[in-house]
Amino acid sequence: MNIAINTRLLVPGKMDGIGWFTYETTRRMVASHPEHTFYLLFDRRPSDQFRFASNAIPVVLFPPARHPVLWWLYFEVAVAQFLKTHPIDLFLTPDGFMPLHPKVPTLAVLHDINFEHSNDYLRTSHQRYMTHYFPRYAHNATRLATVSEYSKQDIATTYHIALDKIDVVYDGAQERYRPHSDEEQQAVRQRFTGGNPYIIFISTILKRKNLQNLLLAFDKVKENNTEGLKLLVVGNRVWWGSEIANIYDNMHHRADVLMPGHLEPTDLAALLSASRALVYPSYFEGFGIPVLEAMYAETAVVCSRKTSLPEVGGDAVLYIEPDDVEGIAHAINDLSDPSLRDTLIKKGRIQRQKFSWDHTTELLWNSMMQTLE
Repeated sequence: MNIAINTRLLVPGKMDGIGWFTYETTRRMVASHPEHTFYLLFDRRPSDQFRFASNAIPVVLFPPARHPVLWWLYFEVAVAQFLKTHPIDLFLTPDGFMPLHPKVPTLAVLHDINFEHSNDYLRTSHQRYMTHYFPRYAHNATRLATVSEYSKQDIATTYHIALDKIDVVYDGAQERYRPHSDEEQQAVRQRFTGGNPYIIFISTILKRKNLQNLLLAFDKVKENNTEGLKLLVVGNRVWWGSEIANIYDNMHHRADVLMPGHLEPTDLAALLSASRALVYPSYFEGFGIPVLEAMYAETAVVCSRKTSLPEVGGDAVLYIEPDDVEGIAHAINDLSDPSLRDTLIKKGRIQRQKFSWDHTTELLWNSMMQTLE
């Protein structure tokens, strides 16, 4: 069988949640199914790290697709032409983008449809593209997969699609997320915070991730905190509008907010393990991979009780409401108690067993086989 996979998000140093989903599932499928040939569709020359095996053939299509006009050209022209002129039995698109009329059985993974619920979560051009094309993708794909029961219900309700057309495949956490030794934790704290304790926020900075209210809450925490607590913000600034800029500029304890930007995965894993807690006050998530990664790193978690996050966190996290700045501050203060952190970490060891990339890949493969039925 010949399987084409949209792997355009496999770009070294620039992968976010969907990129890692593509990486982890693709490399496992290629290794598990040497009897099949996989055509990996890139929009630029791929790094050697994505040459997974001899049965995975990289294909570079033009043009590089990094904004809406080029998205349209890449999928409606380049990908559509490839699928038309090659003997492809199945097309898998892990980021949901696809030709409107792919001509082959197609499984589209829609991680979430946050853009349908707010008009200011994305850049205006991106918002318009997504709200115009993704309902069409959802209806024209042979089958859909998504990463949580919440997203399945949301997609079905919003796009009027039968629930039995949508499979839940969840997300996983990479092996590098693990508890680090005391020596490793001390070293990474010294390197990034001068040895001070810290809480950590991990995400590409988008409005829906709600860093703005975390900054306000952290300022309140620091009013009575004398231990040198820092807030480490890890992620690229995709959104830094006037709202968050004004909050940041007017913080009393802005000097205690450290922003190293995007980090290498090994550094990120060590930082997560060494942190006092992950604080993740997001308004909208299709899954919420950092919450699961924190459980594997054996770090306590504060997160919002919204969308898919209770499904991932179970009873192993401390929940807050994303608009409740006082509540976020209280939760951060509560986690200065080592016994509470230990309790959450123990519960996290149980909760995390529900999710792994091996399980994700198995579920995704099953969904692919159903697409061919």
